[in-house]
Amino acid sequence: YCVEFKTESLSHHCALENRPYARWMQYLREGHTVCVACQPPAMNTDTHRCSGDGHNADGGKILHWEAVGNSQCQGTWKKIRQLEHCSCPLVHSFVFT
Repeated sequence: YCVEFKTESLSHHCALENRPYARWMQYLREGHTVCVACQPPAMNTDTHRCSGDGHNADGGKILHWEAVGNSQCQGTWKKIRQLEHCSCPLVHSFVFT
């Protein structure tokens, strides 16, 4: 499954990232909708959920995220909705880890 979030805030460290494999962090923006897929091995085998997916959060709850590979690139987002069938666009698509 996938979860759509609206980014609420992010640190300035994301925009400073210029390593080739991590340049995607430069494109994160406040107010953008991002799509995050929950796949193995991040998916818990018992609950079939990913940690941090906002399962019990309503749309008003602020949730925290952190980018893998640069712990200083972090921020907050709000859950918009969960999609059972992922149809994430290539831009602004991520995977839970």
